Amino acid sequence: LDMGNQTQVSEFILLGLSAQPQQQQVLFSLSFSLYLIGSLGNLLTFLAIISDPHLHSPMYFFLSNLSLLDICFTSTTIPKMLANHLFGCTNISFPACLAQMYCFIAFGAADSILLSTMAYDRYLAICRPLHYMTIMNTFRGTLLVAIPWISANFVSMVHTILMTHLSFCSNRIPHFFCDLNALIKLSCSNTQINGMLVLLLGSWVVLIPFVCIVASYTPIAMAVWRVPSAQGKWKAFSTCGSHFCVVILFYRTIIGVYFNPASTHSTQRDMVATVMYTVVTPMLNPFIYSLRNQDLKVALRKLLSGSHLAKS
Repeated sequence: LDMGNQTQVSEFILLGLSAQPQQQQVLFSLSFSLYLIGSLGNLLTFLAIISDPHLHSPMYFFLSNLSLLDICFTSTTIPKMLANHLFGCTNISFPACLAQMYCFIAFGAADSILLSTMAYDRYLAICRPLHYMTIMNTFRGTLLVAIPWISANFVSMVHTILMTHLSFCSNRIPHFFCDLNALIKLSCSNTQINGMLVLLLGSWVVLIPFVCIVASYTPIAMAVWRVPSAQGKWKAFSTCGSHFCVVILFYRTIIGVYFNPASTHSTQRDMVATVMYTVVTPMLNPFIYSLRNQDLKVALRKLLSGSHLAKS
């Protein structure tokens, strides 16, 4: 199935997470469980926020968009991987591969930028509470959500257009989805520009947001440290700490896959890191951001009991 010296391919073959049947069974069960839990959790969070007028504020507006993005992000790759395993059809057409790559980059980049927006929102709420409503008005909140979507689609479009100009020596992708780096490695063309833009545009949508998050959480941590009550301090630290840990997990795995020197990469390690930021962190987000929030828990109970329907 290798294409040898041919430069045109009509389809790719996704080799999946593992070639070992026993490992495939375990990974299938794990991926399916995490995807189901994450999608259900994010969907409930999204529906609870849009259905409860008390949650129509900037913080929950950002959180609802994060939940929507996480659903889209995981749904770009995991259902295809699960279907490939169930039906044994690992082929994916060239246009479908490009479409999957486009969506994966777009949703992942938007997720990354939105996390920095949410960190900035928490910085304003905790460190500048008297000016919060003035700064975070409806227009600015809408703009801060539009920027991730627009920027991420621009980045994804650039990578996808460049990919259409490449020739490929092989159609066997050693991954469970059409990953940008994996496709670049299969190319027979000069990929210097592609590699350079992975670093350049990746810095824009990954490294800069990560620095902004650290810059936002530093004064938050200092403000929390000044809380006189030990109980209040512990509650604030546990909440902010759990947020920050998930953020670190998300960015650390992405940076490890896309920004480390090529000599340090291994297919298995990159695969595990990819599963972490494509499945695990989106699954954790609704639990970390929602279950520690009393207002959102009330909204979730109303949603599940159908009381909001009775009022309407």
